[in-house]
Amino acid sequence: MDMEKMVGHNFLAKLGKTRLRPGGVTATKWLIHQGHFSSKMKVLDVACNMCTTSIELAKSFHCHITALDLEKKNLEKAKINIANNNVENFIDLIQGNALKLPFEDNCFDIVINEAMLTMLNNKAKEKALKEYYRVLKPGGKLLTHDITFYDENLVTPIDKLKETININVCPLPIDEWEKLIKQSGFSSVKYDTGDMTLMSFQGMIKDEGLLNTIRIIKNGQKKENKIMFKKMHKFFTTEGKQLKYIALCSEK
Repeated sequence: MDMEKMVGHNFLAKLGKTRLRPGGVTATKWLIHQGHFSSKMKVLDVACNMCTTSIELAKSFHCHITALDLEKKNLEKAKINIANNNVENFIDLIQGNALKLPFEDNCFDIVINEAMLTMLNNKAKEKALKEYYRVLKPGGKLLTHDITFYDENLVTPIDKLKETININVCPLPIDEWEKLIKQSGFSSVKYDTGDMTLMSFQGMIKDEGLLNTIRIIKNGQKKENKIMFKKMHKFFTTEGKQLKYIALCSEK
């Protein structure tokens, strides 16, 4: 496989990274705090990837989680991670599309969706958000985690991000994220924002711990990984610093 053409988050997962979201553990913890989780809640984790967040929720709150992802390979990794963490009784894995969720109306207390909406165009974003609204119970919460920026005229770093991580992305400024979510029917939108932690040394230590950070960097220096790792590191530690994470909590 040509590592230079691999999608960025898949490449980082191959190196051993477990936190693949733009705001890392900081943003995820903020979302979890907003959710006020309990063991009685039914939770939907959309685009669950390897189920890092679902496993954390299952361990901390013993809530029932339906973890959905479009990619079969992600679900295979998730199944192994769930078994390794002994939370099989709390998490059900389903292959499915966020734009057409295979669930009835009003059936989840919380929908959590990290680092996926950014990869959709605005029409698809709206379609996904309406699906999240549909499956949430009245009063239910949507917890999302994506990419934003402060300068509304920012263009070059966004185009460069697409080239760097080998996938189309369409992040929005903060006010546009709020507007889109409210147009989909949600209310009480609040958010947290800050620097992305994907590739900075301090950010990786916070997300992964020192030993795994060293392991990731060593893997990144291997011959087959070095060019892609260097390209991603350079972008996220230079002009990519203009891009930020945003975590949003919205209510139905």
